[in-house]
Parts: sequence; C-alpha cells; structure tokens
Amino acid sequence: MIKKSFFERIKPLLYLLPFIASVTLFTLYPIVNVIRMSFLEGYKYLSGAYTGVGLGNYQKVINDPFFRQALSNTFRYVLLVVPISTALAIVIATMLNQKIKFQSFFQTAYFLPMVTSSLAVGLAWRFMFNDKVGILNYVLNIFGIQGPSWLTTPAGNFIAVVVFGIWAILPNTIILLLSGLQNIDPLYYTAAKVDGAKTLRIFFRITVPLLAPTIMLVIIINTISTFKMYHELFPLFNGPGIAYNLFTVVYYIYYEFRVMSPPKYGYAAAAAVMLLITVFIFTMLQRAVQAWSRKERGEDVKKVKRHRDQNK
Repeated sequence: MIKKSFFERIKPLLYLLPFIASVTLFTLYPIVNVIRMSFLEGYKYLSGAYTGVGLGNYQKVINDPFFRQALSNTFRYVLLVVPISTALAIVIATMLNQKIKFQSFFQTAYFLPMVTSSLAVGLAWRFMFNDKVGILNYVLNIFGIQGPSWLTTPAGNFIAVVVFGIWAILPNTIILLLSGLQNIDPLYYTAAKVDGAKTLRIFFRITVPLLAPTIMLVIIINTISTFKMYHELFPLFNGPGIAYNLFTVVYYIYYEFRVMSPPKYGYAAAAAVMLLITVFIFTMLQRAVQAWSRKERGEDVKKVKRHRDQNK
C-alpha cells in the first residue's frame, strides 16, 4: 500500500482554507466576541476597559421595560406574519403551479419584491398607508369600511408593519413552496381525479401532506427572518413607531449600541445573545414537531401497507 505524502493528506484542507477562514473571521469570531462582551459590565469598546464580569447586563436588559416591549412586539409580529404569509404562499404557489392564463405575469408580480430595494418599497407602502390619500383606505371606503389610521396611531402602526412584513416575505416563501409542489408526482393527482375527488379534497389530502416537509422548512426560515425584524420600521415610521411603541429586539440592540449616549455595548450584546437563544429554542421546537409529524406519516404508511397486504 502506497503511503500518501503529507501534502496529499492536507491538500483537501487547502481547498477548504478560504471558506474556513471566512467563516471563522466573519461568523464564529463575532458570535464569540458578542457572547464575551455580554458578560463585561461597563464595557468600553474603544479602550477595551470594563468595570466587572457577571450577569449585570442580562439583569438590566430583562428589567428594562423597552426590552420587554420589544420582546412582546417581536413575538406578536412572528406569530402573525409567519402563519399568514405561509398560508397565503401555499395558495398562491398552488395557483402558480397550474396552467393558467398570464402565468408569467403573475409570477413576475409576486416575485418582484425580491429584486426591489426595500427602502424604495417601504416608501411606496408609506404612501399607500397614508390616511388621506393612501390607496388602501380608498379601497376600504369603497366597501363602506372605515380605514384605520395606519401611520398616526400606535395600533395602526403595528397593523401596518404586519401587512408590510407579510408582503415582503411572500416571494421567497412562494419560491420554496413552488419548488416543493413541482417535486410532487403528478400520478397522485391523476389517481385522485380518476376516483372522483374534488379540488379541495385533493388540496387538503394530497397537496398539503406531500408538501409538509417544505412547509416546515419555510416556517423555520421565516421564523428566523421575522425574529430579526428591523429594516421595515425606518421607511414606514423613521424609527420604532410614532410613540416608540414598535420596539423590536433587533431595534433595541441598535438603540443601545448606536443611539444611546454613551453606547451601552454590554446591554446590546446581552440582548443579542438572548435573541440568539430564543431563535435557537424556536428552531429546535419546530424541528421536533417536524420529526414527530414525519414519524406519524411513516406510521400511517405502514398501516396502509399492512391493510393492503391483509386484503390481498
């Protein structure tokens, strides 16, 4: 057996070295540095000085009413945007997967937000949310509905950012679900139609179950994305709402790091670590649910096979 030289053994690592270096420099090091900074009390970034080491930053953040508001707003935003956007995306992706007239036009219209500047889109939505000349209230008035004050009341602010968030997250969600739909074997639909199944029955008994893995993937991705909600606030409100009522966790981190004078680096780092832990817990819960549902589907398939074998 011919022994490999040292260079031949490390050759694969040399190819991976640029990737490893970039991940270490731009991903691992910032995470480790933020975790370290979160335990340094009274930390000054430029000089590197600090007054102590402990959990003081975490205690301050937990007891801060602004952080509690940010956490509440973020959870409400996630619990509204993710389910609504996922449900809408399933319906839209299913329609786009059919052979309909003007299919290319509709695909372009739904995917347009992905290639459009978020700032420009946000300003357009701000104009549409305008109480007096906005098109949304104009359409609602046609149907006899009094449109809310989207930009001038705290309640309207939250509704506006949720609507904008749903619209912004739809394109990527539709693309993922459309790819999942195109991987479903058409024979399932052919067999269902031969048996006389109606459209809604086919959708809920064939499309949704077979699309379940992609749906769970979409939910995980969108949950992580919506927990980081931040840039939607600036084009709509130039900040966290008209009464500082739309603090989110990421905006709280920005506020402590950049707006406060002097900057509270330790508080911002502690809030960032808490956000990381929260997203990790939610992701693990969703993966557990996904594994459980996959196991249940496997048991159902086994039952069907046993029943089929017994009837032979």
